[in-house]
Amino acid sequence: MKLTRRQVLYAGLLAASSSATSQAAWPTGRPIRMIVPFGVGGATDIAARVLAQALTESLKTSVVVENKGGAHGVVGITDAMRAPADGYTLLMGSIGTMGINPRLHEKLPYDANKDFAAVSLVTMTPNVIVINPSALPVNNLPELVKYLKMYPGKVNYASAGAGNSGHISSEYFKSRTGTFITHIPYRGDGPAMLDLLAGQVQIMFTALLGAMPYIKSGRLKLLATTARQRLADFPEAPTVEEALNISDFEVVAWQALYAPAATPPDIINRLSAEVDRILKQPAIVKRLAELGALPGGGTPARMTQFQLSEQEKWGKVIREAKIKAD
Repeated sequence: MKLTRRQVLYAGLLAASSSATSQAAWPTGRPIRMIVPFGVGGATDIAARVLAQALTESLKTSVVVENKGGAHGVVGITDAMRAPADGYTLLMGSIGTMGINPRLHEKLPYDANKDFAAVSLVTMTPNVIVINPSALPVNNLPELVKYLKMYPGKVNYASAGAGNSGHISSEYFKSRTGTFITHIPYRGDGPAMLDLLAGQVQIMFTALLGAMPYIKSGRLKLLATTARQRLADFPEAPTVEEALNISDFEVVAWQALYAPAATPPDIINRLSAEVDRILKQPAIVKRLAELGALPGGGTPARMTQFQLSEQEKWGKVIREAKIKAD
């Protein structure tokens, strides 16, 4: 049966209306997965759990954090990439997975810029240099450099895996100070931190977000921050720049929320607005500050541009320091 022009137009309007109604109805009460491509306890996991709890209240639907570590974040990221683009699977990415890996690895099973839609920057946190004081007999950064030069290769540092900000910070530090520390990669910040606390490794360049409770309890000693400014909660800790008189040394970790690339723009914009509103709430700002992090926020376009600028920045560091993936 041949449809009239009016019937075709009506069918098109009905389909468009149905699609709009479907998108407007999101979320329907069905649980939303927020995939963290690392283990429990690291900076990315902590940021995800703070946001997931707030989004659960805001969206009135359960937002469940799902840790899927492995292959330096690739396992969880590819799972999120292949999920239906319907707003019910999100990814908490990081500087390592979305800012560094694209310039560190020649081949990745995901494209950080094409396979995901940026939702919002969530947190920014300074990296810090922490040691197990029982395993390393130094009190400050100059002493650390002297010790490393006396015993090249005898000190091990932990990272959440090849290509994360802790790895890049450490290799950049080695390059700028002429020292050598042996890299011990783990599957996430959590396992790396546990071995540092146990003395299996002696040093870690990591996000303040995950290290803060152990610094405050005295189990770890804070030597310096890789940020440009001293930390408000630890004003006695110098920056790498001032402690060693090294210019232009800065590494700040970040976490950001993403969805599969084909997720409808209406859902992306709704999520972004919710995240931005949440991150301005005094209780959330206070909670993040207690964890050593600053709130992010902003539009998807702003996050996309920030991600590209970070890739360019770390690509330059990787080339100049001749950093190779494990």
